[in-house]
Amino acid sequence: MADALGTQAEIGVIGGSGFYSFLDDVTEITVRTPYGDPSDSLFLGELAGRKVAFLPRHGRKHHLPPHRINYRANLWALRSLGVRQVLGPCAVGGLRPEYGPGTLLVPDQLVDRTRSRVQTYFDGEPIGPDGRVPEVVHLAFADPYCPTGRAVALAAARGRGWEPVDGGTMVVIEGPRFSTRAESRWHAAQGWSVVGMTGHPEAVLARELGLCYTSMALVTDLDAGAETGEGVTHEEVLKVFAENVSRLREVLFDAVGALPATEERDCLCVPAHALP
Repeated sequence: MADALGTQAEIGVIGGSGFYSFLDDVTEITVRTPYGDPSDSLFLGELAGRKVAFLPRHGRKHHLPPHRINYRANLWALRSLGVRQVLGPCAVGGLRPEYGPGTLLVPDQLVDRTRSRVQTYFDGEPIGPDGRVPEVVHLAFADPYCPTGRAVALAAARGRGWEPVDGGTMVVIEGPRFSTRAESRWHAAQGWSVVGMTGHPEAVLARELGLCYTSMALVTDLDAGAETGEGVTHEEVLKVFAENVSRLREVLFDAVGALPATEERDCLCVPAHALP
C-alpha cells in the first residue's frame, strides 16, 4: 500500500468495488485528511488515458451505513490527489411507475431530507495544524450538479444503447431504513423522481471544494408507496444492482473518457469562495 504523497488523479469515482476491481494496474493508497479517514483506501488506475481515483463509498466490505459515511473526508481526500471532476453512481428507488428497476436517471435537482450529517467545510472549525479557520460562506446551490458532467453521462448511456432519464429530482433521506409508504407517497406527490441515501452531502461538499459533481442514479426498486406488496428489501436492491452493474460500469467508464480536461472546465462549479 503506497502513501498518497506525490500521487495525482484528475477524475474521481465514488462507488463500489465493482467499478475498479477488474483494472489491470491499480495502486491502493491511504489518504489522511483534517476531517478523519475516508471510507476506505483510494484506488488509482488509468482509464481511457485518464488518471482516475476510485473510492468505495461504503468501504470495500460495505460496512458503513449512509449516515456514518465520512463525506467530508471522502471529498477532501479526492481533491488532495488532484481530482477536479467527480462521478457519483448510486442506487435509488423510483418514485414514479415509469421509473422501474433498471432505469438510469441523471438528476438535475436535489432535495435534502437528512438530519445528522455534517454538510459543510465552512463550520468555523480550524483546518489542519496551522489553525486556519475558513470564513463563513453561504454557498449558492441552485443547480447542484455539473451541467457538463450531466451531458457527458447522458451521452455515454445513449452510446451504450441505454436511454437515460434526462433530469429529475433526487430526494435524499437519512437511512439506513427505507421509507414508509406514507413518506414514499409524499415524496412522489411533490413531483420528485427518485429517493436515495447517499447523494447528500456529497454534491454540496464537492461544490464547496470547487469540484464538478455528477450523479448517475440506478433505480433498483419502486419505493414502498409506489407499488403494492411488502415494500422494498435490501436483498432486492442488491439483486437489481448486481444485474445492472456491468452496463453501469461501461457507461461510467465511457463518461470518464469523455469528460473535459481539468484545464478546459468552463462550467459554474467553482464558486468564488471555494476552498483552496
